[in-house]
Amino acid sequence: MPPRSAFARFLGRSPLSEDSHPWYVGALGELEVARRLEALGDGWTVVHSVPIGTRGSDIDHVVVGPPGVFTLNTKHHAGAKVWVGGRRLLVNGQKTEHLRNTRHEAPRTQKLLSSAVGADVPVRGVIVVVGAKQITVREQPADVAVLASPQLVRWLKKQKPALDAALGATVAAAVCAKETWTGQPQPMADTAGFAQLRREVESARRVRMLWGGAVLVGILGVSVPLAIGYYARLFGG
Repeated sequence: MPPRSAFARFLGRSPLSEDSHPWYVGALGELEVARRLEALGDGWTVVHSVPIGTRGSDIDHVVVGPPGVFTLNTKHHAGAKVWVGGRRLLVNGQKTEHLRNTRHEAPRTQKLLSSAVGADVPVRGVIVVVGAKQITVREQPADVAVLASPQLVRWLKKQKPALDAALGATVAAAVCAKETWTGQPQPMADTAGFAQLRREVESARRVRMLWGGAVLVGILGVSVPLAIGYYARLFGG
């Protein structure tokens, strides 16, 4: 969006455009999952926003631990109802491509890592749902795990060991090596710029809430005396 005017900031207009808002919400979901993954502790390696290929694609999070490698696809659906079946994942009753996309990421990652380390590397895709009001799991897909974000760390730690220490260290190094994923140069992440944007978005939201409260108080301030006067006249008060 173009820079907001002083009047627009006074009214609490968001600095986000309609097109950029979903990307912003998605980034918040990824930050939430990244925060939770910090609890994995020693023996685990986590890499975020992993670029893959030459077309600007990335994997939200790649996790390496004793159970193998996991590609995490974060989906931020605040307040939504999510339904999970063996072949479908619905959000508020609408079909999504979440399962299809995750099923594509895991074997692609397995091929790249197996080639990099010269051994077969087990990789499993995971969809991590952030902020949903309700998640109904009718049936877990056979090849993809669908989890609410609070379940993630505990679920990872409960998986059966699949990598010995030596191979695990080799795979972790390959995951952290940029040349494993893409030969394209990658831009530096503007974390300071995003932090500033987040502050502006939150500030605008608070301003809109204040304006909403002021309007409500104004309406009540006018309507309540009118109602009292009306009923006083009606009952002869």
